[in-house]
Amino acid sequence: MVQYLLALAPTFLVMAFFLLGPFNWSRHHSWTRTITCGFVAAIALRYLLWRLTQTVLPYPYDGINFYWVWLVFIVEMLAFTEVVLFLVLMSRYVNRSSEADELGTIFFSRDERELPTVDVFIPTYNEPLDVLERTIVGALSLDYPADKLKVYVLDDQRRDWLKAFCEQKNVIHVTRGNNAHAKAGNMNNGLQVSSGEFVAVFDADFVPYRHFLRRTLPFFSDENIGIVQTPQHFFNADPVQTNLGLENIWPDEQRLFFDEIAPSRDGWDVSFCCGSCSIARRKAIDVIGGFPTESITEDLLTTLSMLNRGYKTRYLNERLSMGLAAENLTGYFVQRERWCQGGIQTLYLHNGPLRGPGLSLFQRIMFLPASWLVQYLVRLMILVIPIVYLWFGLLPLYFTDVADYVSYQVPLLTAYFLLMLWITPTRYLPIISSAVGTFATFRMLPTVVSSLIRPFGKPFRVTPKGSGNEANQFDRYTLGWIASLIAITALGLLIDIVPETTQIQAQFSSIAVFWAGINIIVLVIASLICFEKPQRLFHAFKLDEPAIVDDVPGQLVSLALDKAVVAVPFDARFESKLVSLHLEGFAPLKTELKQVTQRRRSMSRSGDRQAYYLHLHFDLDGAIRDKMIVKLYTGEYSQDIIDIDKVAVSVNLLLRSFGRTRGFSKT
Repeated sequence: MVQYLLALAPTFLVMAFFLLGPFNWSRHHSWTRTITCGFVAAIALRYLLWRLTQTVLPYPYDGINFYWVWLVFIVEMLAFTEVVLFLVLMSRYVNRSSEADELGTIFFSRDERELPTVDVFIPTYNEPLDVLERTIVGALSLDYPADKLKVYVLDDQRRDWLKAFCEQKNVIHVTRGNNAHAKAGNMNNGLQVSSGEFVAVFDADFVPYRHFLRRTLPFFSDENIGIVQTPQHFFNADPVQTNLGLENIWPDEQRLFFDEIAPSRDGWDVSFCCGSCSIARRKAIDVIGGFPTESITEDLLTTLSMLNRGYKTRYLNERLSMGLAAENLTGYFVQRERWCQGGIQTLYLHNGPLRGPGLSLFQRIMFLPASWLVQYLVRLMILVIPIVYLWFGLLPLYFTDVADYVSYQVPLLTAYFLLMLWITPTRYLPIISSAVGTFATFRMLPTVVSSLIRPFGKPFRVTPKGSGNEANQFDRYTLGWIASLIAITALGLLIDIVPETTQIQAQFSSIAVFWAGINIIVLVIASLICFEKPQRLFHAFKLDEPAIVDDVPGQLVSLALDKAVVAVPFDARFESKLVSLHLEGFAPLKTELKQVTQRRRSMSRSGDRQAYYLHLHFDLDGAIRDKMIVKLYTGEYSQDIIDIDKVAVSVNLLLRSFGRTRGFSKT
């Protein structure tokens, strides 16, 4: 007993450090991050030295198990390298908002006639009109002098209906004779017909906020800045949120990168362009010969090419646009496979991190696609190690005692989890984050391998947008892998209960059983993501604003382009299903009352009261529809998850496991 208490001492030390230090510090200072990340790195190094000297080198040459031990250690070394790079990266923090304030005051103090000209590029391939119109209307509503702003819709499918719509909206419709080099070629064609000093790029499904240029343009006062990138936020739930039933209580998958990792990259001057929601200096684009066409991720390569020529990318972590996340698993994997392949392609290019001129050693390291290359291999190995032990009795290390395992690995896991909970408090939960990574492994690992062997073997694929997900479907391929691993792991546990069939040795058995149990839980959660839930393409925004229905005052609780929900007092009565909705800034809207629900709501300061929820439907067109698009999508509202309710997440996951299709949300 004393032995195990002593073994837990390093873990208690880690917990004490976080309780006395980081959990009382602001995570928004570089010094607090440096100390914390340095501490975790020291714990990781302690573990790695123990692994090498005590569990790998002493292992005798006894055939296949010897090679298995070394294979596991090599994969673990790769994981250690990725963790160290992550710790170095996250040890800095920068917030550019105050800088934007100061620069903006100076930049916009000049006469409007002296402001630079800006071209807005909206590259499009196959998006429908209801997706494109939001982006076009949003671009036209940018808070910038009209004579200094031009909007270009770069149509790579040469659609007559889109040309007519552009003419109606007074924006410039641009086509070309072929689709060479996909999006990059499309934007290079746009450069040929435009002349603005700056080029803002918004994918067809992203709507800029009205103050986008007011916040980003001032950074170009520094002639060394080539690109300013802003985060991508979404007004719909991504497939992970939807399929787990966590739409309203778990943030979208990209929040960790855009909210936490990207600002830290900027602190090290290794921020990169993510394509949409960015603005670039035309002079810098011209210097590198236009948007690079060698890679299917022209955005990342644009940053690298500019770094080769001395230009930097800045990252402003403010919500300045809103767009569509991948709406189903097909789009989810098309998008991520393109990012993965494009990142790996840079290793083979003359302007990539290995061969590109003008890059420092640190920049070369930080632009290596290490995460793509390592993370899925590591996740697969985590799943396989207990299976190999339970079925074949092959140890992953030279095992001495459980106490040693507790003394060295448990502190590392504790330190890493506490670091993530501190540095990304609203973007990370170990069990869900692990399940999401595990879910992606079975499709992404083959992409990694194929991209290393044939980096230019797959052409550019557009992420399908605007299709929605209206039917219950499931990912058979991924589910097949997950179900097989669950079955193999569970059967291995059952086999080793019987003494006559067991393959395990007593000293490692308890760890293997615990490890296998955790893997099964992670795989079960990952399997839930395989089952797609139907969702509407356009989600309503949750609001709390005054509204009047006919002459009855109420509260607007949600609003979309075609529907509103208004809470009115329980004693309200209406003579017809055709009612008028009065919203601030709008003429009365003619609506149809299609549904009435009853719910308790705080309607006054006197407390909660029963209220009717009126579901009002309407059909807008022309200027009034444009005005509603501007109201909804250009800066007033968001769908961001501000905090994580861990109880709600746990309950919803449990319900989803039993086939629930509708979860409760935070109100």
